[in-house]
Amino acid sequence: MLNVSQPAVSKQIAELERIVGVPVITRDRNRLYLTDIGARLAEHAKKVLNQLDRAAFDVDAMASGVSGSVSLGVVSSVAPILLPSTIALFKKNTPYAAVSVTQGHFVGLYPELESGALDLLIARIWQPQEMPGIVQKKLYSEPLVVVVGRKNPLARRNELAWSDVVKFPWILPPANSVARRAVDSLFAENSLTPPCNTIASLSLTLNLEMMNVMPAVGLLPQSLAQVYASRGEIVSLPLDTHGFLSETRCFWRERQTTTNSALSFFLKCLEQATEEIKTIPFG
Repeated sequence: MLNVSQPAVSKQIAELERIVGVPVITRDRNRLYLTDIGARLAEHAKKVLNQLDRAAFDVDAMASGVSGSVSLGVVSSVAPILLPSTIALFKKNTPYAAVSVTQGHFVGLYPELESGALDLLIARIWQPQEMPGIVQKKLYSEPLVVVVGRKNPLARRNELAWSDVVKFPWILPPANSVARRAVDSLFAENSLTPPCNTIASLSLTLNLEMMNVMPAVGLLPQSLAQVYASRGEIVSLPLDTHGFLSETRCFWRERQTTTNSALSFFLKCLEQATEEIKTIPFG
């Protein structure tokens, strides 16, 4: 994997242990394991390498002199997680390039990507498939969790089945969206008819307030659920969502990155932001 010989690796490990003064690996038959000190050293090494990558990224960005504009379409469950850090990095290095953001759901935004009204689409994906003329890239995976307001009677339950929550009001994506079809499929997998008492809303702020004033049930990405739970606003329910809608991808038209330097650079910023998200311990 390293494209070097085994003795060369052993020599480098021995040199590293000479510098550190203590063992950094332990051997068990034909396998190697990091010692506690070795694991800590590896953490520092990753930070140093990441900082070098960021330095190269910043120098490249400043030298490129990117200008122009990028129009983004994004689903509401991804926007607050991924876009703030991506846009901040983009604007830091290209202050005169314009960014516009449209929130919606995949079915509504995709035709705008095809027509050229949007340069980039970022969405959670259910049953991914190839799309003619469209490039797509996986960004990260994060589970969705079922949440309620703290006053909801379900919040006091340590054990729940899907049948316990189906009769409550549910805040869900629009009926014609990919996300809504995925939710319906999730209930079907649990041998249940989807909820009849529903509210279709894509507004995170509105959904949180509705869960505060009524016994509604909703879905949030795990990282956002953890943030709002720490503020005492919501409670995550002990229900397994089986990883549905956990994968986030971005989409753009073929050959567009060769003609739109702002989009090409924004994708680099998106990749940088995604690497930070991948360090979140989901599960």
